[in-house]
Amino acid sequence: MHKTRRFIDLSLKIEPAPGPEHQLLQIKHEEHHETAEYMMMRFQCRREDLPKGLGWANDYITLGTHVGTHIDAPWHYHPTSEGKRAKTIDEVPTEWFYGDGVVIDMRHKKPGELIATSDLEEALDKISYRIKPFDIVLVMTGADRLWGTMDYWSKFPGLGRESTLWLCNQGVKVMGTDTAGWDRPFAAMVEEFKRTGDSSVLWGAHFAGIEREYCQIEKLTNLDLLPPNGFKVACFPIKVSGGSAGWARPVAIIEE
Repeated sequence: MHKTRRFIDLSLKIEPAPGPEHQLLQIKHEEHHETAEYMMMRFQCRREDLPKGLGWANDYITLGTHVGTHIDAPWHYHPTSEGKRAKTIDEVPTEWFYGDGVVIDMRHKKPGELIATSDLEEALDKISYRIKPFDIVLVMTGADRLWGTMDYWSKFPGLGRESTLWLCNQGVKVMGTDTAGWDRPFAAMVEEFKRTGDSSVLWGAHFAGIEREYCQIEKLTNLDLLPPNGFKVACFPIKVSGGSAGWARPVAIIEE
């Protein structure tokens, strides 16, 4: 039987949106009529030598590597990982970023709640799936529907140190989420730290990368369009020299 291949874009558009200061970006678009003079100079031609007297379109963008859908490198979490210098995004093995995908449905978790190891295990039991090494694990919370609002930055659940290490111990090298961050929102972590005095709750999921080397994708979308498993994910990051992260356009590939 002939199979068809369907592609699902899992990335957000790079665009201005409400958010904290470190997430701001600037985009300057040069339109065709604005570049005609430059093209005339470079090609030593007249305006009538250009199609309809127009030049090329161009764009200039200023943004951080953690703006938009991106992949965090181990270097983002700490200078060392597994007792060695942590890898920057241009040093992470390419083969990590293509593999079998699995969606873990956490849409029942409330904003600020911790996604524990037991939550992951229960969700996997429901879909009768056992994680294998180099699976790309995508945690679905539904928070991507808040994109474009300030709530996007604070209304989501997140993983912690133990649940992140559990995934790493299954052989997972790349994991991702449809929220603004892999950990819980800052306010939830701060509240627990003040209440308990336990500093391990502060950015615990990210700091798990000190013990086990892994990458995480943040700001995914469209995970609800995917089956629980049985698809491939391609999510290669841009090689920013020495970067703590790189922008990516993750795509799910489903054969039907």
